[in-house]
Amino acid sequence: MDSSREEYVVARRKKAERRRRLLTWVSIISFLGSGFLAVVPTLKQVIESPAPQETDVAELSLKQQAQGFEMVLQREPENQVALEGLVTVRLRLNDTKGAISPLEKLVTLNPNRQDYKVLLEKLKTQIPERR
Repeated sequence: MDSSREEYVVARRKKAERRRRLLTWVSIISFLGSGFLAVVPTLKQVIESPAPQETDVAELSLKQQAQGFEMVLQREPENQVALEGLVTVRLRLNDTKGAISPLEKLVTLNPNRQDYKVLLEKLKTQIPERR
């Protein structure tokens, strides 16, 4: 009777071990499947959403720079570095009209600077006259 009891215990342990392995594999597969299902929509969204264009990022940066120069000019209206920076940024943004006003101020503050005068005349000829 002892040997049949031992066989029973051994068989029971083997059966329990098989169940544990099966449960372990089911758990691993479930875990990986749920992780995969969580990652797929995110990857799909990343792939489908357009990345910001470099020009958009550069334009945003230039606009922020322009705002910074404008803030300086509110406190110090004759700050030549801020005026030059604002003219440069507005020209890079193709805002010819916006560049004229600070450039006129630079010409007034520096009447001997021919480069300011030449640039101002060039910009004024680029803007169509109002009728």
